[in-house]
Amino acid sequence: MSPIRQYMKFVRPYIWKIFWTIIIGIIKFGIPLLMPLILKYVVDDIITPTDMTNAEKITELAWLMGIAFLIFLIVRPPIEYFRQYFGQWVGNRILYDIRDKLFDHIQKLSLKYYSKTKTGEIISRVINDVEQTKIFVVTGLMNVWLDLITILIAIGIMMTMDIEMTIVSIILFPIFGFSIKYFYGKLRQLTRDRSQALAEVQGHLHERVQGIPVIRSFALEEYEQGQFGKRNDEFLNRAMKQVDWNAKTFAVTNTITDLAPLLVVAFGGYQVIVGNISVGTLVAFVGYLERVYSPLRRLMNSSTQLVQAIASIDRVMEFMNEEYDIKDKENAKELGRVEGNIDIENVSFRYDEEDNVVLKNVSLHVEKGETIAFVGMSGGGKSTIVSLIPRFYDVTEGSIKVDGIDVRDVNARSLRNNIGMVLQDNILFSESIAVNIRMGNPDATDEEVIAAAKAANAHEFIMNLPQGYDTLVGERGVKLSGGQKQRVAIARVFLKNPPILIFDEATSALDLESEHLIQETMEKLASDRTTFIVAHRLATITHADRIVVIENGEIVEIGSHDELMERQGSYYNLYQVQHLDND
Repeated sequence: MSPIRQYMKFVRPYIWKIFWTIIIGIIKFGIPLLMPLILKYVVDDIITPTDMTNAEKITELAWLMGIAFLIFLIVRPPIEYFRQYFGQWVGNRILYDIRDKLFDHIQKLSLKYYSKTKTGEIISRVINDVEQTKIFVVTGLMNVWLDLITILIAIGIMMTMDIEMTIVSIILFPIFGFSIKYFYGKLRQLTRDRSQALAEVQGHLHERVQGIPVIRSFALEEYEQGQFGKRNDEFLNRAMKQVDWNAKTFAVTNTITDLAPLLVVAFGGYQVIVGNISVGTLVAFVGYLERVYSPLRRLMNSSTQLVQAIASIDRVMEFMNEEYDIKDKENAKELGRVEGNIDIENVSFRYDEEDNVVLKNVSLHVEKGETIAFVGMSGGGKSTIVSLIPRFYDVTEGSIKVDGIDVRDVNARSLRNNIGMVLQDNILFSESIAVNIRMGNPDATDEEVIAAAKAANAHEFIMNLPQGYDTLVGERGVKLSGGQKQRVAIARVFLKNPPILIFDEATSALDLESEHLIQETMEKLASDRTTFIVAHRLATITHADRIVVIENGEIVEIGSHDELMERQGSYYNLYQVQHLDND
């Protein structure tokens, strides 16, 4: 399906409102078409006649102007208001629907997509490109038709006055149409190139703004200025190519529209001299030329804007058509609250077809309420395993089952409702602490939020903040320390109260005092729940029921801390190295 046809799906619910807006617009644009006829009547039937006294002429003029003022002062303003209001209302409603759909789409895209795409580029498509598509609705579906109808009505009136003069008036139309077709064919691609370059600038800027502390700590300001300059230059180059082509378009088409009045004045002046038409008719034709070529110039401007809008539609629909890596089956089951038995059966996994295998034939049975710790060198596949359980990715081979049900056979959201996660770098939103904790259960009462914070050992530090639970944490929780952020993250998991927990390097970035506090909280949270812990510091997982050692995507050892220490294998060696480092 073409991007335009896909976009029209969002337009279709408002098609009748667009129709009535066009009808109102026809009346609005039709009223000014009376002006040249008024001029013709004043010149030919009031000023020129010699058989009328001045008093009669003044009376006739007064009646005519009275009616004209009534139309232009009383009738036209409300029509203008409603045309503008309804036109903008429809455009804004369509943009609302598209952004609503895109946000839903954003939430369904896989983590793999986000690992390859800059956040700023996504934002550019959702904000800048979607806003640009409004031109297609307001201009392409409304104003263009109004201008075309205005031209046709004006030409129709001109034909009733003099056919030869009308032909002279529109004789340059074919050349104008050919120019539009020639110039605007290339303009669409140039506009797409410009939009892509702008998105790249925005993506780079968004990333660098987030990384300002790194830039300053390494004194990279000059280097980064150069990097930004390269992307800014690329945008400028593409923008100027579009501007250059656009300027050529305007130069040619405006020349054509400027020549038309000259032809009419020359031919019309000759016709008046030889007595074929009246002075009033010539005046009316000159007036109608403005009514014909002004909409034609607007159509030319609209063509430029429409090219930009269509290029943006291409980009928006390209993003909207991005396929999901994780899809629910048509007959996917809703998973209620689970017991927490997990079976990882012969699982192999790679992130992309061309990538190396990350996990190789991994199998593990986990009983309800058991605590499992994954340890090993970085890059071994520990975090990958726990990412497969909530189905952030689908296994390449094998299966993962929860209470005997393959996770691919259930609704992904209902699966994740049963899982609580605490990560190394938990994302907090730039709202209040209460709002961030309530992410675990948006319907929770204030009392339940406070109870969850107390369970996470967070209540005390929260109450010491300036506004307590209403304190804004800043973007990504920048106003809180690492330990405070982790306790807020654990509080929202307490509030969620899931039967399955995943701690992925939840304490590795903390100081020893914070780590000890978080460790106590995690153990309290893990009580009677199936728990998976990915840990770098082995001292934090000695309490686990079983420790699974992962090396190069394979399980090489399983057992309790004491069992693995006695075996003196890979785990023993890792533990000895860490304790030597601590010593």
